[in-house]
Amino acid sequence: MKICRFINIQEGPRGAGEGGARPLDGGGGGPAGEGGGLAGGRVRVGYLDGEVVVPVADGEGRAGLEAVLDLAMAANADPGLRPAADGEAVALEEVRLLAPVAEPPSIRDFYAFEQHVRTARSRRGLEMHPDWYELPVFYFTNPAAVLGPGDPVAAPPRSAELDYELEVACVLGRGGTNLRLEDADRAVAGFMVMNDWSARDIQRREMAQSLGPAKGKDFATSLGPTLVTAAEFAPGGVREVPSAVMTATVNGVEWSRADLDGLWWSFAEMLVYASEWAPVRRGDVLGSGTCGTGCILELSLVHGADKYPYLQPGDEVELEVAGLGVLANQVVAGHAPPFQPDPDRMRPRLGQ
Repeated sequence: MKICRFINIQEGPRGAGEGGARPLDGGGGGPAGEGGGLAGGRVRVGYLDGEVVVPVADGEGRAGLEAVLDLAMAANADPGLRPAADGEAVALEEVRLLAPVAEPPSIRDFYAFEQHVRTARSRRGLEMHPDWYELPVFYFTNPAAVLGPGDPVAAPPRSAELDYELEVACVLGRGGTNLRLEDADRAVAGFMVMNDWSARDIQRREMAQSLGPAKGKDFATSLGPTLVTAAEFAPGGVREVPSAVMTATVNGVEWSRADLDGLWWSFAEMLVYASEWAPVRRGDVLGSGTCGTGCILELSLVHGADKYPYLQPGDEVELEVAGLGVLANQVVAGHAPPFQPDPDRMRPRLGQ
C-alpha cells in the first residue's frame, strides 16, 4: 500500500491556524513547509488506489502521524486491506502530496553504502576504517525541518555548495529498546525516498571542529512522495535489502544511479544498533545514507566540479527509487541574514 498525506488543491485556501503555509523565519529563505503558500483544503491521510487517492483520516499534527502509522501497520498485517473512504476519493492530479511523516520524533541518518564511503575516503587519501564494518554509524538531523514533494529548498546563509543526497528511509511503527533482528519486521511501518540536503562548505568548516555536521545539515530533509508499506516494498523482510534502482536527475539530466541492494547494513541492523541501550520511538525515521554516486560531493571528486557543479536557484532535483516513486524539489534563493558573533560581548580570556 502507498500511503500519503495530501491537500485537495480544488478546495478553498486554508486560513491561519488551519494548516496553512508556515511563515518564513528571519526574513525568508527557509523551508516553505506544508502548504507552501498554495491554496488548498485541510490535510488528509489517504492511500493510492490507481490514479485516485482515498481519504481515510485527518492528517494534521501528531494525529496525522498516528493515522499514517496505524494504516501502514494494519496494511502490513493484512496486505489486502482497503479501508473505507472517509469522504470522496480524489484524482491524484488534483492533490498536492505532503511529506508522509511531518515532524517525526527523530531522524537518524546512517552511512551504510560502502561505495559512497569508500569513494569519499579514497579521494582524501584514506583507506576504509575497520570500525565502519563493525558499527553502523549515524547522525541525528532536524525533525522540524522536513520538506515534502514540491517544497522549495534554499541553501542556508554563507553556503555556495548546496548538495542533494539520494537515500531511502524507513519509518518505525513501533518503538523499543535493545531490539533484536527478529523484531525488525514487526517494527518497520514502511519506506520512502529521502533527500538529505547538505551545505558542503558549511559542513566542511563545522566538521573541522571534530564534532560533526550541524547547520550544514539541519536546514532541510525531504521525504516522500508516499510511504510504501514494508509488506509491499520489502516482502522478504527488512533483514534483506530489496533490489531497487535509485536515480537522481538535475534539470532532467541523470547524475546519479545505484541500487538499494548495495547497502552494506540492512535496515534491521540499523534498527538494532539505534535501539542499543537507547529507546527508538514510533514515528522515528532511519535514513540509509547516500548511495554510491548519490551526491554532488562524490561525483565532483571523481569527475570534477566543472561537470558536476553544486546546485543553484532554479535547479530542479528529482530523486527516484523503483517502487517508492519520485521526490522532486526546486532550489530557490535564500534571503536570511547570516549569523554574526555578538560584537558587544566581552569574551573570556584563556586561563582567567
